[in-house]
Formats: sequence, structure tokens, C-alpha cells
Amino acid sequence: MNIGIIGGGIVGLATAYRLGEKLPGSRVTIFEKEAAVGRHQTGNNSGVLHCGLYYKPGSVRARLAVTGIRQMVAFCQERGIAHEICGKLVVAANEGEVPRLRALHERGQQNGLEGLKWLGREEMREIEPHVGGIAALRVPQEGIVDYPQVCAALVREIERGGGRVMTGARVRALRSTVDGWVVETTAGDFQTGFLVNCAGLHCDRVSRMAGEKRALRIIPFRGEYYKIRAERQFLVRNLIYPVPDPKFPFLGVHFTRLIHGGVEAGPNAVLAFAREGYRKRDISLADLVDTFSYPGFWRFLGRYPGMCWGELRRSFSRRLFCESLRKLVPEIREEDLDTGGAGVRAQAIAPAGDLVQDFQFVDGRRALHVLNAPSPAATASLAIGAEIVERIREATAA
Repeated sequence: MNIGIIGGGIVGLATAYRLGEKLPGSRVTIFEKEAAVGRHQTGNNSGVLHCGLYYKPGSVRARLAVTGIRQMVAFCQERGIAHEICGKLVVAANEGEVPRLRALHERGQQNGLEGLKWLGREEMREIEPHVGGIAALRVPQEGIVDYPQVCAALVREIERGGGRVMTGARVRALRSTVDGWVVETTAGDFQTGFLVNCAGLHCDRVSRMAGEKRALRIIPFRGEYYKIRAERQFLVRNLIYPVPDPKFPFLGVHFTRLIHGGVEAGPNAVLAFAREGYRKRDISLADLVDTFSYPGFWRFLGRYPGMCWGELRRSFSRRLFCESLRKLVPEIREEDLDTGGAGVRAQAIAPAGDLVQDFQFVDGRRALHVLNAPSPAATASLAIGAEIVERIREATAA
């Protein structure tokens, strides 16, 4: 069976790789509009391996995170891909955050995480000598990795198995046929028997091309980072995270050591004015209309006005950004921060204004659409790919 995958990010690549493993004889083609794979969410994240601490027990997200990190680490070990299981601290900055940290500890245990350890003030400073706060949760299974290297390895595996990874192949239209689909791209037209939509920032639009109703809308949020100056990187050894506030949908700024050196701080979360809006000046009128015409976006703003305003102010103020970071590392100074990169998160928002927190798969006619793949999608990509293969197997057997 011919299977076409739209999107050459890590989820699309992992799906193609798993198809080669689990459905031998299938002929897989990936259609990627950019000149290389992994150019958007995959290539612009901080490279963290997430083990499933935060996610609701029993959710698809929790299940795939726990199995996915094991599969990703094994994949990297077998192929010599740069990675490290360095562990992280989740830090309670004050007494008010301690109950939430204890709840997080319990949630991690329910999700099957191993080696979680509650730390007091002195114990946490043995691991991160410059950390602030009054208590911390040690999460030993977390790590860092080079996701672009992972993508390059996946491309090699896909092509070795007879699959094709077509770059510069932007999908312009989809036509349903008796036997499947005609995929019209800038690189030509292609016939495929089954379609998998892994288009990330554009997945809702691709699903609409395939005749599906857009029940959810992708709203792009830009996450902006600072880099810690080299002479001050001693302040952070590995990964330092805040306790997330369940009233708000975003995790909060944190510190991340990078796999090839350096320390990153961030991200905040602000509305991007383009789905690929990595800079403040990147504006797409079509994307803005798509966002502002969606009632779910305005309901989201109405639900979290203070948080949205605070994130926006911090986007334009190094001082405010630094104040947030000092809750975790009190010695950090404004002059320690250099402007870093940015990523854009493809966040699905429901019509009621809720951020869709779990993975969202929608079955179509001879098609499967991945309409929400939030963090830890990169970590869990191999597990997500295996899940998609099982769904394809069920759909084609029916």
C-alpha cells in the first residue's frame, strides 16, 4: 500500500520509520514543503527529553511520554546520536507552591516515573548550588538531545527501507479518488492509498483540504529564549524548572543546558502574528485573519487575560524576564542574558476557548489527521509513530 505523509517534522519522520518496521511492504512518501526536514517545531525547541511528569494520568500524552522517552534514548544509543540523561529539578519558589509540587510528585509516580526524589533546601543545592526556592523534586529520567541529528538518522532509516523523503514539496491540494488520494504538490502530483497528516503548524488547514471540518483551530504561540553569557553559565548545571500553575496553560520560563554547550532561559509564550512567525516583525495577514476570526481564540483571551498580558509585557522587557528567572536562580542578572532564538508552538484551541492538552487524532476517509501534538511530541515521536501505524492497520483492515 502507498502511504503519503504530509509533514517532515519529527512526528512525520518517526511515523514513516515505524511504517517501514511494522508494515513491511508499504511504500511511504513524505511531502515536506521546506528545503530540509525538521525546520519548524522540531528544529526550534530546546532539545529536552521529557519523561511524562506533568501529564494527566491515563492520558494518551502521559502514556506516550513514558514509553516514548525509552524508545528515543534507545534509538539515540544505537546510532551514536548526542544525548544525555542529566535529570532536572522542579523547584518550589515559596511555601505556596509546595502543595502543587507534592501533587506533581504524586502524578509522576502514577505515570510510572522512576527515581523521583523530594529534596529539601540543602539537598537541592548539592545538585544545583545556585538554585533558589525552598524545596524541589528531582526527576532523574529527564535529559537533553540533538533532535536535528535524530531527524537526519530517521531520514537515513526511511530511505534505507525504500521510503522517499521529498523536500521542496508543498502540498497545494488533495483530491479524493476511489483508491485513495491524489496529492498535488509543487514537486508534482502523486497517488497514495492512505494519507497521514503530520503538518504541525498547518495541520488544521491540511485536514480542511481533505474535506474535514475544522473543529479545532491551530493558534501559533511564539516562545522566546535568552542565552546565558558564557562566563555566567556556571549558575546552571542541567535543567531547572518551575512548579507549573494549574490555573494557567503554559509551563513558565526555565533553564535548560543544551546538548552541544550553553544554557538557555525561557520560553515565554506570546501570540505569533504568523504561523511561522519566529520574529516579532514576522506578520502574515492570512494567519492573523485566521486567528482573529476564530471565536475560540477570543474566549481563550477572556479566560486568561492577566496571563496573556503578563507574557506580552515580558516579551518586550528583559527586566521582567529576568525577574521571572530569579525565582529559580536568584543570582541571575539582566546583563547575563543575551537574546537567543525562538520557536513557534502549534497549539490547538477548541471552540470554547480551551487549549487542547492531549494528542488529538482524527480519522478520515483513508486518512488520519494528527491535529494536536503538544510537548512531549518530539520525545515521544517514535511512540506516536507506532500508535499511528496501529491506527492505520485498523483503518485499512476494516
